[in-house]
Amino acid sequence: MTSQKLHNVYSAEKFQNAEQLWFWFLYSKSVQSGFSRNPHVATRRVCELLDVETLITKLYLSGDLTNEQLSVMKKFGDRRRAPHQYIWAENRAAALWRSAMETVGDAAKKRGWIE
Repeated sequence: MTSQKLHNVYSAEKFQNAEQLWFWFLYSKSVQSGFSRNPHVATRRVCELLDVETLITKLYLSGDLTNEQLSVMKKFGDRRRAPHQYIWAENRAAALWRSAMETVGDAAKKRGWIE
């Protein structure tokens, strides 16, 4: 491995939590084909979009994430916010969100993506 490649691997920034990972993934997917970004401006991450997509797919296929959880993750991910447990209409979604983020967070930590 060259010293340049080593530098790039170690300079990649980890995520603080599963929510940050999920929001980054959805945002990056939405702009992926819309316009090209300057690679020197964007923060380099420890994983690629395909890595996150593969992780979510594996968690779903193994039964660790449910259809309901994925639906909540997509709905609120597109809103760029988590559901709020104290808003009555979002109470159930907040519980699903928390359990999904715990599942995703545990799996991402094992891969070294989260601090």
